[in-house]
Amino acid sequence: MSNIYIPAKGPEDWAQLLADPVKHWRTGYSARTLAYSWQSADGFPAEIKAAFSENEFLFDIQLLIAFPEHKVPLAGGSKPSQNDIWALARTSSGLVSIAVEGKVSEPFGPTLSDWLAQGSKGKASRLAFLRRELNLNEALAGTIRYQLIHRTGSAVIEAKRFGAPHAVMLVHSFSPTREWFQDFEAFAVLLRTEAAINRVVYAGQRGGVHLHIGWICGNEKFLAT
Repeated sequence: MSNIYIPAKGPEDWAQLLADPVKHWRTGYSARTLAYSWQSADGFPAEIKAAFSENEFLFDIQLLIAFPEHKVPLAGGSKPSQNDIWALARTSSGLVSIAVEGKVSEPFGPTLSDWLAQGSKGKASRLAFLRRELNLNEALAGTIRYQLIHRTGSAVIEAKRFGAPHAVMLVHSFSPTREWFQDFEAFAVLLRTEAAINRVVYAGQRGGVHLHIGWICGNEKFLAT
């Protein structure tokens, strides 16, 4: 995996990083919508900045760098967790690792039960690794979306790699009807916290890092870009 990055001059530069640009780089879809939203912002998009301002740990956060389609290796398999955006930020209390999952109407992928049923030698060890990283010691409901587990895990993993005391997993949703929020709510319950629209909530210490999660509603004007 390369450690060399080239800055984007505009949102269209993000398309080349997708596995299938023809399929995913389309108006009204999450990849393109997210790119135009973040690329047009001065730092964080306004709605994300507003949500952070209400969090007692992250109220003075500043974006340092952001990487589209950032891949985070996971133990137990060859496929990484590919974040739509991974960002490094700072607050008065230290650095913050932020994993961003962009959504419009796309689901969060397979449930944990379906993912495990698809069969792969490394899946059990990968799940065990993620459970250790996130301090998930209780039984996991099969209805939890696996994507939310590994995306949150990637935020914690990168926090430890960069020496950041805080990790954040954000769902940046541009869905007018807030599709799939119920899956996010169920995941929040697993982390023993309560999800709320446009809030970044604390989810305890996970893997030695202070974890926060949030569902943020994006500006719908970017659906037309």
